[in-house]
Amino acid sequence: MVGGPVRRLRVRVAAMALWACALPAWALPTFDEVRRDFQPSDTLILSREGEVLQRLRQDASVRRGQWVPLADVSPALRQALVLSEDKRFFEHSGVDWRAVSAAAWGNLWNQRTRGASTITMQLAGLLDGDWRQGPGGRSVAQKLGQTVAAQVLERRWRKDQILEAYLNLVPFRGELVGIDALSRTLFGKAAHGMDDREAAVAAALVRAPNARPARVAQRACGVLRDIQRQPGAARVDCDALDLFTEAALQRRGWPASEGIAPHFARRALAQGQAQPGTRAPGRVTTTLSAPLQRWAVQALTQHLRELSGRHVEDGALVVLDNATGEALAWVGSSGALSDAAEVDGVLAWRQPGSTLKPFLYAQAIEQRRLTAASLVEDSPAHIATAGGLYIPQNYDRQFKGWVSVRTALAASLNVPAVRALVMVSPDAFFRQLVAVGLPLRESGGYYGYSLALGSSEVQLLHLTNAFRTLANGGRYSAVAPPVRPPRAAVPVFTRALHEGAAFIVGDILADGNARARTFGTDSVLATRFWSAVKTGTSKDMRDNWAVGWSQRYTVGVWVGNASGAAMHDVSGTSGAAPVWADLMAHLHARVPSRAPAPPRGVVRAPVRFGPGPGGGAALEAARTEWFLPGTQQAYFAIDSVAADAYEMGAVRQKDLKSRGRARSDDAVQPAGVRIATPVSGTIVALDPDIPPTRQRLQFAATAHPPGMALRWRLDGKSVARGANWAWLPWPGRHVVQLTDARGTVLDEVRIEVRGAGVAGR
Repeated sequence: MVGGPVRRLRVRVAAMALWACALPAWALPTFDEVRRDFQPSDTLILSREGEVLQRLRQDASVRRGQWVPLADVSPALRQALVLSEDKRFFEHSGVDWRAVSAAAWGNLWNQRTRGASTITMQLAGLLDGDWRQGPGGRSVAQKLGQTVAAQVLERRWRKDQILEAYLNLVPFRGELVGIDALSRTLFGKAAHGMDDREAAVAAALVRAPNARPARVAQRACGVLRDIQRQPGAARVDCDALDLFTEAALQRRGWPASEGIAPHFARRALAQGQAQPGTRAPGRVTTTLSAPLQRWAVQALTQHLRELSGRHVEDGALVVLDNATGEALAWVGSSGALSDAAEVDGVLAWRQPGSTLKPFLYAQAIEQRRLTAASLVEDSPAHIATAGGLYIPQNYDRQFKGWVSVRTALAASLNVPAVRALVMVSPDAFFRQLVAVGLPLRESGGYYGYSLALGSSEVQLLHLTNAFRTLANGGRYSAVAPPVRPPRAAVPVFTRALHEGAAFIVGDILADGNARARTFGTDSVLATRFWSAVKTGTSKDMRDNWAVGWSQRYTVGVWVGNASGAAMHDVSGTSGAAPVWADLMAHLHARVPSRAPAPPRGVVRAPVRFGPGPGGGAALEAARTEWFLPGTQQAYFAIDSVAADAYEMGAVRQKDLKSRGRARSDDAVQPAGVRIATPVSGTIVALDPDIPPTRQRLQFAATAHPPGMALRWRLDGKSVARGANWAWLPWPGRHVVQLTDARGTVLDEVRIEVRGAGVAGR
C-alpha cells in the first residue's frame, strides 16, 4: 500500500523538476525580436537612396555580418545544412525522436552515432546560453530544457524562420558567426552566391568549427556526396575538395572597411549612429548620393592620374546642396594614389590662397569703400608690417596698372586685394570670415595683410560652405549633419553678408569676360550654364583650389599633397578647376542653372572709364554695372597719383568721384606747398623688436620759395619747423598739418599707427 503513494510522489517530483527545467523555454523571444536585436559587428553606411556606401567594422571581438533573409541564402547551402545537421528537419516538431532512439541505442552498445540534436534544438541553445553545451557536455537538466524549448519554438515559429535564424546565429570558425561573415570571409561573396562545394565546407564547419582543414574537408566530402546523390551527378573529387578547403580556411578576404566613402562614413558614425535615420541595427542612412559619389571618386582619380607627372598625389572634393546644406558627395583622398589615404582632405587644414578674396571685396562693397567699378591700382606695393615690409606679388609676376574691382576680383589680382584689405583692416576682415563660417586659428592681426591672399588655414568643408553663403545671398547656415533624419530638417540661416554685396560678387565671379585678363576667354571655368567660381593657389604651389556654385549646388575641390610638398607647375586652371568643371557639368547634365535675381535695392547703371594718369585710351570699356543704392556713378577716372604713394607702408585709397575729381579730404590747399610724404591714409605698423629710435617716420614738404618758414602740427600741437621732420610715432590715428609762419594750413594728411607703443614723443 505504501508503494503507490511513493511512486506518485516520485512522479510529481519528476514533473516539477521537468517543469523547472523547461520554464525558461516559455520566455523565448519571438522571431521578430531576435531579428530586431541582432547586432552585426559591422555597420553599413547607406546613401540617401539606400545603397551601401561603406562598411565599417565596430566589434573586434567577433565577426558577424548583416542579417541574411532565407530567400537570399544559396539553395545549395540550405540543402547541405539540412542534410548534415537535421535530415528530418521539415518532418519533426522540434525533436527527432527517431534520432533520439538511435542515439540511446548506440550509447547502450558503445557505438558512435551522429547525435540527436536538431537544428531547432541547436537554435534554442543559441538563443539561451543556459542550454549551451559546455566542455563536459550538457547536463540532464539542460537536455530536458532544450527539448522543451525546441518544441516551444516549433509551435511559435515557422520552419523557414527557424532555419533563417539558425543560419544567422550559428558560429562557424574562430570569430566568424553567421553565414554572411562566413561567406564573405572565406569565399569572398554573398551567401546567395555559394555553390555546392562551398556549401559543403560551410555545413562541415557547423559540426566541427575549429577542426583541422583535413578533417573539415573529409566531412565536407561526405556532405557533397549527399548533395550530389542524383542520377547523372558528377563524381566527387575529394582530393580537390581537400585543397579547396585548406585554401578557403586560410583566406581572410573581408577587410575591416570597404566602400567608396571611407572618410565620410567615419564622420557619420562618429556624429550619431543611434540618431534618427538609422533604419535597422547596423545601418546608418546618410545624406550622400551613391551615384554622385561614385562619379566623383572616378573623376578625381582620373584627373590626379593625369597630373602624376607634376608631383601631385592627393585631392579632395565636397558637393553641398545650397538649400539644405547637406553633403551630396564627399571624397576625402585619392585612395591608392596617395601615401596618406587615411587623411581626410575635406577636413584637413590648408592655405586657401585667393579663394578668400570674394569675401574681402564683398565686405568692402558693403562698407561702401568700393564698388564693382571702382578703380584700384595693380602695381608694386611695399607695406610695412610688424615683420617688415610686405610686398605682394601677382601670380604671373606682372602688373596690370589701374583696373576696376570687377577685373581685379575676376582675374584674381593680388595687389589690389591687399590694398582693399588696407581699407577694410585685417581685424575687420577676420570677423567677416568668422561670420561666414571660417573658424581661423589666429587673429586678424596675426595674419596681417597677407590674409587677403589666404595666408591662414581653412578646411575645404568650411570654405565650400562659406561659398554656399554667397550662393544663398549672404545667408549663412551650418553644414547639415551627415546622418539623414527621417524628416527633412529646415536649416537655420543668419545674415553674414549684405545681400546686395553677395549678389554683386557672384555676378563678378560668373563673368567670363572679366576673368579673361588672367584666365583667357576659353577658360575651363566657363560652363554652359550659370555658375560662379573662384580658384586659388597657396604659396609655392602647395595647395590648389576651385570653389564655386550654381543655382542648386556648391562644389569645392582641393588638389595638392597631404605631406605639404609643392606641386610642379600646377595652376588654378590645371589643378582643381578641371575636376570642379567636370562635377558641375555632371550635376547639370539634366538640371538647369539660372542666374539669381537681383535683390531689391541693387541698382544697375551704365558706366564709362577715363584714361590713366598718363592719358591714352580708356582704362576699361564702357559697360553696365551693379551698385548698392547710393554708390552708383557714371564716370571713373584717375586725375593724378602722388609720388611714392605705396612706399614706406603707405597705401592710399583713391575713392574717386564722378569726372575724376578727388574727395574733399584729399583736396590741396591753394598754396603751392604741400606734404610730399607720407600721403594721407598711410598706415604705419610698429615692430616691437626694433628699437623705437630706429622707427622714425620721415615727413617732407615739396619745394617752396626760399626763406619761407614752415611749421608742422600734430593733432593741433606744434611739433617741428622746417621742410623736413623725423617723428617718433605712437599708436593711434593722427592729423598732421603743414602751415606757414602765420599758422595758415597749407596741407593736411591723416595717418594711422598700429602696433606696440613707443615711449616718448
